[in-house]
Amino acid sequence: MTTELTFTTGSASDGAVVLTAAGEIDMSNADAFADALVAAVADAGGARLIIDITEIHYLDSAGLAALFAQADHIELRTGPLLAPLLEVSGLTDLTTVHRA
Repeated sequence: MTTELTFTTGSASDGAVVLTAAGEIDMSNADAFADALVAAVADAGGARLIIDITEIHYLDSAGLAALFAQADHIELRTGPLLAPLLEVSGLTDLTTVHRA
C-alpha cells in the first residue's frame, strides 16, 4: 500500500518556484517524490527552487536520499518536526534550509 503524498506547485513572492509536498514520504512513495523533485528542478530552469516539506509528517531514509540527490539544485522549507532530522543527516550542510 502506498502512503499518501501530494504535491502542489506555486511561486514565492520573490519569484522562486515552490514545490510543496504534504503527507508522508517512505519507501512506498519515495520514487514518486524523487521523480517530482527531478521534474521540479527541470521545470524551474535554473530559477531558485524551494521544496516546502512543512506538511510532511514522516520522512524516512528513502525520502532523505531523494533530497540529497537534488541538494545542489534546491532549497528546503521545513517545520520543527523535520528540522532536527535534516541537521543530523547533514543535509543542512549541503543546501539552504529555511525554518517555517
